[in-house]
Amino acid sequence: MGVDWSPAAGTLEVSPALEHLELLADPVAAAVRGLDPEEAARVGVTEIDAELADTAEFCAKYGSPLELSANCVVVAGKRGGEVRYAACLVLATTRADVNGTVKRWLDVRKASFAPMDDAVRLTGMEYGGITPFGLPEGWPVLVDAAVAATPAVVVGSGLRRSKIITVGSVLAGLPGAEVIEALGR
Repeated sequence: MGVDWSPAAGTLEVSPALEHLELLADPVAAAVRGLDPEEAARVGVTEIDAELADTAEFCAKYGSPLELSANCVVVAGKRGGEVRYAACLVLATTRADVNGTVKRWLDVRKASFAPMDDAVRLTGMEYGGITPFGLPEGWPVLVDAAVAATPAVVVGSGLRRSKIITVGSVLAGLPGAEVIEALGR
């Protein structure tokens, strides 16, 4: 099944991720290898300048539309002394509704972005490259409905030196994923 990654790719050349696992963080590579073969074929990867990994700089340099780029943020909240984590995936043109939707979903009094050191340590990914692929087992992946509906979207690869381009429906089908309307505001 061929995939047209070009709407999100801008000027970048995209290759099937399974052919370039070296461009993925270890947990991300394992997750892509573990996908159903048809779904794995819909995941592409491209190498970028690591200094341009942040979304705005990436989109400006490579001509990738902001509305086809998604940010994955790790959110933490406490309930009964237990820290609850979730990954939130929203389009780059929006921000995750951490203090409303995410807080209610996690059933915590207060939710906030996880500290960078914790996010990096727990995910095994580089800050600025965190992706919904390969997250710790049991973590919910809250996917904004707008992300799930994209024909092609850029997300992190677990490394700052590359990006994944895939179809929104692949992200919506990841382990622990739940599509949520208006997660991004």
